[in-house]
Amino acid sequence: MGVRPTIEATGDHEYLVNLKVEEDSPVTLRVRANASTLEAVGGDVDEQSLVIATLEFLTKRQAPDELPTDLDLQDVADAYAEYIDHIRHQLEK
Repeated sequence: MGVRPTIEATGDHEYLVNLKVEEDSPVTLRVRANASTLEAVGGDVDEQSLVIATLEFLTKRQAPDELPTDLDLQDVADAYAEYIDHIRHQLEK
């Protein structure tokens, strides 16, 4: 299943993401990259790359239409113990 995100910055650390999954209707999410999560993954990261890596991480675990429409990256870190290490590794590539 290929997920194709489009990302638009809407404010400080906030993004509007549209996920298109093959022939399905697009899924729209609001994503927040808060300071504590940014610091945990390395501080000086490209936020859009972080958002994309997070969506790849999440869509391997659940369908895009099952994701919360309002997503805070700290909530992802709290829900998945392996998230921070996984994202660090992905962003180093």
